[in-house]
Amino acid sequence: MSLPKSLFTLLSHHFSTAAKTTTNLPKVPNVPTKYKSEAINQAQKVLTDYLHTTRSLPYTYAEHISKNALFSLSNLVKKVPYSAPNFPRSFQRFLRYHPINEFEFFFESIGIEYPQVCEFLPTNKFFFSEDETVLDAACVLSGFGFPWNMLGKLYREEHCIFRESSEELKARLCGFKEYGWSNLSVVGMCLAFPRLLRVDGELGGEVVALLDDLKRVFVEFDIGNCVEGNVDTWYEVCRMVRVFYDLGIEKGKVGELLARKKDIFLQHPEEVLVQKANYFCRLGVRKEDVGLLLLHRPEVLNLELEKPVISTLGLLKHLGLNENELKKVSEKYPYAMGRNKMVNVPHLMRALDLHEWFFTRIKNEHQLLANYVLSDSDEEHMKREFSNGLEQFQSCKTPVHAMKKLNFMHGIGFAENPLTLKVLARIHGRSSELQKRFDILLNAGLEFSQLCLIISTAPKILNQNPVYLEEKVNFLCGEMKSSLEYLNVFPAFLCFDLENRIKPRYRFYAWLKEKGLHPESYSFATMIATSEKRFVAQAFTIHPAAPKHWFECFLI
Repeated sequence: MSLPKSLFTLLSHHFSTAAKTTTNLPKVPNVPTKYKSEAINQAQKVLTDYLHTTRSLPYTYAEHISKNALFSLSNLVKKVPYSAPNFPRSFQRFLRYHPINEFEFFFESIGIEYPQVCEFLPTNKFFFSEDETVLDAACVLSGFGFPWNMLGKLYREEHCIFRESSEELKARLCGFKEYGWSNLSVVGMCLAFPRLLRVDGELGGEVVALLDDLKRVFVEFDIGNCVEGNVDTWYEVCRMVRVFYDLGIEKGKVGELLARKKDIFLQHPEEVLVQKANYFCRLGVRKEDVGLLLLHRPEVLNLELEKPVISTLGLLKHLGLNENELKKVSEKYPYAMGRNKMVNVPHLMRALDLHEWFFTRIKNEHQLLANYVLSDSDEEHMKREFSNGLEQFQSCKTPVHAMKKLNFMHGIGFAENPLTLKVLARIHGRSSELQKRFDILLNAGLEFSQLCLIISTAPKILNQNPVYLEEKVNFLCGEMKSSLEYLNVFPAFLCFDLENRIKPRYRFYAWLKEKGLHPESYSFATMIATSEKRFVAQAFTIHPAAPKHWFECFLI
């Protein structure tokens, strides 16, 4: 069955220009602006002729390289004094006495970003004659139908493909055709799944399951009939399938599930699919479950999950929490009460420790998010208090910097309320620095909601050097043999100096316990938090000789 015309239009609109991006010409200061385009064209022709006649490359591939290596070419043009009538001759003479690094031009021409080209250049090799394998492989692939400027996708992911002989590559490509695939479909598949071209891989197991998925999608979407000659579309549809593999969905199952609601999937390009996948992955649930949500409930792709404003209590009530449950949540997590944006809901739910519940609700009734409407009365009093405090906050010397920090706070689940502003006033650093410190603690093993609670009571932990934060957590769980739950009781632990405060006092504390001198009422938190003068005085009350032992054995 062929695709309806409307779906074909959508398919063409989303997918037909996948690899065709507009490239601005690089700066060439020695060439007047009005001659810039002409100079580049002339240089390309001279370079093509040079590669073909002097370096013996087939004309087609010499042209591919010169047409698709604008930055490398512009760097050469900068070195040649420009004179409009004589430029082609001058550039030709320059190439005669200044041989180029052919691999630099090649890697840029196959689609590798110019700043990254240096990472791929072979050591002490400038000419294809020193290593012909890479160029030979590219020529085989291009001859089969791979767009020259997309070969970089293969090289970045599976560079071993370009170490294979021409015969091995041709045999591999012909193998796909024997399975009934056209050249275009093979190109699209291999660009999306470069490992298919590895000669050491067999057409069996997972590869067969992958090919089954792709065949099911191609047949159900009727791509072969409606996009004949369009490599980009084959590639983009394969990329759509790969999104689900990357989420952990088993190969062999994706094709059938995609085909069930192909109309919805064809309305959205890969970018939207990835955005929605990332949105739900931010809930901290299994990626595979997110993939299954998108496959079973593709209607969520139509949801606007960025700009709408939500009320925390209003949304939770809409999703099904009763009044008693809402009261408990608001009392335990006051920093998350108030208004926020829909884009921050995944981290808001993690800050409330309701992320798994939320995900289950959306899996069962995805329309709940679509039906939610913010009420003007939702937490209106909190909005007024926040607005009044925000005006004062914005009057600081660096309001843009302050708003970025506020956006960071909203992004980790702190809503529009006075407590958020109090925390904001006590944290320092750029939003990117704050995010890095937050992520360090999160990756160290703290639960998201636990970390947000700690920040709400001890905001200054986000002012610490991220390296020191990690060291303090390691010391807490290592030498102290404590759990991260200890931070719920004493979050300020992370604010003290590790070498000059925490380590010596803990070791003194451990020594007291070992000698049976440790009073029950004297906790480690108290020992850490007290000033040096009170600490020494307290040590004296424990035992008259204790201060002397502290100064001689523990004080750094």
